Amino acid sequence: MKIVVIGGTGLIGSKAVERLRRKGHEVFAASPNGGVNTITGEGLAEVLTGAQTVIDLANSPSFEDKAVLEFFETSGRNLLAAEKVAGVKHHIALSIVGAERLPDSGYMRAKMAQEKLIRGSGIPYTIVHSTQFFEFLGGIAQSGTVGDTTTISSAYFQPIASDDVADIMTDVALSPPVNGVIEIAGPEPVRMSDLVARFLKAANDPRKVTADPHARYFGTELDDRSLVPSSNHPRLGTTRFEDWFSHSRPSGH
Repeated sequence: MKIVVIGGTGLIGSKAVERLRRKGHEVFAASPNGGVNTITGEGLAEVLTGAQTVIDLANSPSFEDKAVLEFFETSGRNLLAAEKVAGVKHHIALSIVGAERLPDSGYMRAKMAQEKLIRGSGIPYTIVHSTQFFEFLGGIAQSGTVGDTTTISSAYFQPIASDDVADIMTDVALSPPVNGVIEIAGPEPVRMSDLVARFLKAANDPRKVTADPHARYFGTELDDRSLVPSSNHPRLGTTRFEDWFSHSRPSGH
């Protein structure tokens, strides 16, 4: 099967491409550097010729409200139109658990706009709602840092390792479209401020964490339901934080 992975050189894309190739599929890792640009449309018709499945992992270079909305709407329209011409049979997109519950976040609004385009495209689809990746912990810590203190939301979230995300995306790519949403999450919910504190301590980072229920995440306040799965049967990754950290050795910044 020919599978095109948009954003195929990124964190999840590169792992998914590797897994799908190991299973014997013809996989194209599409990226602007490789001549495929979903914003300009460059290279889309060529790369999609003969493709049965597309995994869209593209992400906006800017998280500013207007820019991120324009990115996901333009990219989504161009990609879906080209897929329709090419006769693609399954469109898969990676989105975010809780996006529909956080309209104050420009990034979450942009992801919902992307999903609306997918649902209205007429192409069979699967939208995967994922929780945050463990790999984001350094960025979350940095976003709340002033001096030697970082102020982090005390709301629950349920982060997942990127390897587990890639495993599930690979499985979804080789399964029939569900024409709906699948939720995926890490093995257990934890307060964001607590896990950031564990992350910084493990990384020997001296910053202190202040837990604040009103601290914003991507421009929005969270509650304990915002970033955890809403379905009764999400697909759970198996990697726990300590196992992920011991294998990744990330920097604290």
